[in-house]
Amino acid sequence: MAQPHFLCMLLFLVLSSATACDRCVHQSKASYFSDAAASSGACGYGSLALTISGGHLAAGVSSLYKQGAGCGACFQIRCKDSKLCSSEGTKVTLTDLNHNNQTDFVLTSRAFMAMANKGKDQDVMKLGIVDVEYKRMPCEYKNQNLAVRVEESSQKPYYLAIKLLYQGGQTEIVAIDVAQVGSSNWSFMTRNYGAVWDTSRVPNGALQFRIVVTSGYDGKWVWAKNVLPADWKIGVIYDSGVQITDIAQEGCSPCDDGNW
Repeated sequence: MAQPHFLCMLLFLVLSSATACDRCVHQSKASYFSDAAASSGACGYGSLALTISGGHLAAGVSSLYKQGAGCGACFQIRCKDSKLCSSEGTKVTLTDLNHNNQTDFVLTSRAFMAMANKGKDQDVMKLGIVDVEYKRMPCEYKNQNLAVRVEESSQKPYYLAIKLLYQGGQTEIVAIDVAQVGSSNWSFMTRNYGAVWDTSRVPNGALQFRIVVTSGYDGKWVWAKNVLPADWKIGVIYDSGVQITDIAQEGCSPCDDGNW
């Protein structure tokens, strides 16, 4: 059972390390990879990745991936060549880890072309790598609650692995507890990798979840009271009944917003 003082300390620690200046504009470079490669991303979304953000996806460097806590984060990104690229750019969702330290992002080809002015997409593609500026943006999933997918590696009743989908707002999920519905005997889950969390201490019956969500320097518990039925099935996506829409609170001095 997760003890109250331990949970308070955990919340303090994750908030102390939370990034509070997410909305600042950053300068870097971006390249692209094939859209088909998006299904093998480090966040573990698999083929579901291609259904996120219309396929406008990105692999981010470790400072953006944040050991998996950055999975599902949304960014507005635009290339700096005004002759070829629009001032708006495009919005992408982080679904993978970029191991190449020459660029902060590697985008799907669809997202890379979306930065271009009308009729200039092939010209941008020929460059292969472009100078960009980007900033963190809230993710919006209208009329869509946070969802929980039971992963194929789960082995009822001994092991449960879940993947979180449709994480809205400008947030990061940094801790999850699970308990039987109606019980206060909570067990913590561990981030296995990316957006996948697991536990070998699976409660009996229908399951509820308690999630620590951070947003800049702010954070809170989100309680999903009745998510998995007692007969939960592998591969099924379950509605959590809660929406996450928090926007990061600024905890630093004002930064350049790039007139965005």
